[in-house]
Amino acid sequence: MQSARRRDTAPELALRRRLHSLGYRYFVDRAPLPGLRRRADLLFPRRRVAIYVDGCFWHSCPEHGTLPKANADWWADKLRGNWDRDRDTDDRLATAGWTVVRVWEHTPVDDAVTEIERAFDAAPTARPWPDDGASTGTGSRKSPGNLGNLGKLDEN
Repeated sequence: MQSARRRDTAPELALRRRLHSLGYRYFVDRAPLPGLRRRADLLFPRRRVAIYVDGCFWHSCPEHGTLPKANADWWADKLRGNWDRDRDTDDRLATAGWTVVRVWEHTPVDDAVTEIERAFDAAPTARPWPDDGASTGTGSRKSPGNLGNLGKLDEN
């Protein structure tokens, strides 16, 4: 388990290279929600799309996932916990208005890009300012219209 990479795996790097060559820009290994200790492999915050490149073993791929024979009960619990955590992450992000795309490590890069672009087309674009009262000046965040003393320059 020590040698299992958390980021920059070969399938993830191949996907990142292709998306970058197509002009897409993204964040790498970043939590989509504050306080959520689960990090997306690729994150498109303005589009509110989180991409996860899941390894077949660790995320129990129905095609290629295997269960070790040694200490089988422990591994079954571990892999089931990973699967449950993935579903919980998907649910939390969907509730917060995010689109989640999960791609298996064996998925051809072109197929993964097509799936991601479909998610972009379906995902609502995030507004630049959250609806926390900032636009009316009553929220805790300063809106772009709040320019302090600059408005007083015309009073001469």
